[in-house]
Amino acid sequence: MSKGKVILVGAGPGDDGLLTIKGAKEIEKADVIVFDRLVGENIINMLPEKAEKINVGKNAGNHPVPQEKINEILLNKAFEGKRVVRLKGGDSFVFGRGGEELELLKENNIDFEVVPGITSAIAAAAYAGIPVTHRDYCSSLHIITGHKRENKVLDLDYKSLVGINGTLIFLMSVSNAGEIANGLISNGMDIDMPCAVIENGTRPYQRKVISSLKNIAQDIEKENIKSPAIIVVGKVCSLSEKFDWFDKMPLKGRKIIVSRTKNTSSKMITALKEKGADVKIMPAIKTKPVDFEMPDLSKYNIAVFTSSAGVDGFFEKLYAIKKDARSLSSLKFACVGTETAKALEKYGIFADFVPSKFTGKVLAEEMTEKGFCSEKDSVILFRGNMASDEILDVLKSKNINYTEITVYETYFESCDKVDVSGYEFVTLTSASCVESFIKNADNLDKESITALCIGPKTEEAALKYSLKTVTSKEATIKSLVEKLEEICND
Repeated sequence: MSKGKVILVGAGPGDDGLLTIKGAKEIEKADVIVFDRLVGENIINMLPEKAEKINVGKNAGNHPVPQEKINEILLNKAFEGKRVVRLKGGDSFVFGRGGEELELLKENNIDFEVVPGITSAIAAAAYAGIPVTHRDYCSSLHIITGHKRENKVLDLDYKSLVGINGTLIFLMSVSNAGEIANGLISNGMDIDMPCAVIENGTRPYQRKVISSLKNIAQDIEKENIKSPAIIVVGKVCSLSEKFDWFDKMPLKGRKIIVSRTKNTSSKMITALKEKGADVKIMPAIKTKPVDFEMPDLSKYNIAVFTSSAGVDGFFEKLYAIKKDARSLSSLKFACVGTETAKALEKYGIFADFVPSKFTGKVLAEEMTEKGFCSEKDSVILFRGNMASDEILDVLKSKNINYTEITVYETYFESCDKVDVSGYEFVTLTSASCVESFIKNADNLDKESITALCIGPKTEEAALKYSLKTVTSKEATIKSLVEKLEEICND
């Protein structure tokens, strides 16, 4: 068997948007992924199902898996012929012990590669509004470890650090902040030198404390700052309030559960995270196309889609039988809402009808009231196996001929219970998502969490379980996020 390869990948400081494109590609190709505690939760959720995942759980002062054992894991997996990604918080070569991990690989002629990551030393400061360099304040930047080896003293050249008059960034230093501050002061640094400590840098729950050198240790204790955190010492810290952009995000730190569905979760997550929300993903429902017999479409003049999954399922089958848009020439198209209409546009077709309110009932009522369809028409609906009958009931009452085709099925994702304690909101985009949330939520306090519902049918399902509800004005992700902002800013 040929030897495998090990790729050190820096995962960045926590925000999964800071994972490099190359790093993400290497993760996708990996057979084995060995990761640490400081890798962001959302990055962990991105790890491919096919890969073997090994959590070595390292953090300051606590190494459940010793470094020597980690080195052996990488070596042994490579000897098995595996492509191994060693996924580390920040950058592997900035106090990440990446060099130590490569030593054993080199000794055994194992191929390796290094994908740099964004270090917290720069990123956490940037998210706190601190430019680590600024020509009006400093001419250099210095990154120092403030972590002691076991039973060792902190051996820093304080005199030189004071003399260079640059920005000093201490990693792994919170527990030794007082010793560092005293060392700098005793070697001539101004006791009022601006300082900052940034906890959980770049993550939605990031905290920062702006202080001075004389007060930094007691402020860390007062605010109960814990690792992971960095300490920044230098005049640039005085710019933090002026340049702080992260704390000003409208949903900064708001804790939101997104009930994951195939077609909406990624859009929802992106929209919420762009506004600073702390998002936890909960498995909910999945959809998959089902095989069906394509009818003679020339017999119909109106096609109705009630979801983007229905659009995708229909076209997957159309293309599978070697037909294209020319076979749709007899049809006008109605969609339940703008999201479904956008899905149709991907296939080069614009919806002819979208109702004023994005529900199946309103769609059917307005199609008939506004003359889009009548008893003379023949309607075909492409839907899922769990679709409600409200559209069909309206069409029946108007004596409109219709055919219903199931093009996809919905099923609940199996997962372990998800701890939802401490979360303020859950996004729900269908009645099925409500059912899944109730089934999978652990430690659910219905008084402390609000269900953000995308429409009245979803709200109706949530109310059956006595959830507190808020419903978006329109059945769109954009409208749901706007409603959340409105609530949070009241």
